[in-house]
Amino acid sequence: MPKRVDHQERRKLIADALMRVAAERGLEAVSLRHVAAEAGVSSGMVQHYFRTKDEMMTFALSVVRERGEARVTRAVAALGEDPSPRTLLRTMLAELLPLDEARRADGRVALAFLAYTAVRPTVAAGLHRETAELLAFIAGQIRAAQAAGAAETRVDPDRAAVALLAVMEGLGVYLLGGHYPAETALGALDAQLDLLLGPAPRGRAVPPRRPSKP
Repeated sequence: MPKRVDHQERRKLIADALMRVAAERGLEAVSLRHVAAEAGVSSGMVQHYFRTKDEMMTFALSVVRERGEARVTRAVAALGEDPSPRTLLRTMLAELLPLDEARRADGRVALAFLAYTAVRPTVAAGLHRETAELLAFIAGQIRAAQAAGAAETRVDPDRAAVALLAVMEGLGVYLLGGHYPAETALGALDAQLDLLLGPAPRGRAVPPRRPSKP
């Protein structure tokens, strides 16, 4: 009886190999041949699942996104029922920062993909949709805080969401470059949230998640 092949697992195997190549040698080293060698499979197998480098890069980014969503879901679930908008946003954005080796590896791929899409508008379309969805969620939480009297109503939620996401992304880039430690990045994130939503209520502050050792 022929052995059953899990095609999704093979695609993830190839995507993981791509991320290792990109993290260790840079995006310019990513090719079907190099990824095949890293994955321990033939170039023909890689081409069977991904006809072009663009397809392979897009799938790898989707794997990074799924991992990030899973981390955020676990962290938010640990908050219990009905967390405040500030607590929810702080938890979510902190989880998206590259504070441990797993998130640093994913962050390097995401950053490389962002640069890759700068000259490939068709590949960037999916990334644009995801960014719009994230901005809408952040803006919704800011509106919820305003409705609850926990944020200034003069603040435009949509513009504030763009600013908050930009701060988080900028912190991520500098963390990847080793410019400052995790505590500094988390402190800067808290300062931005304080400006938008006020300080965390005493006794309910979200403790910083300690980065795990590589």
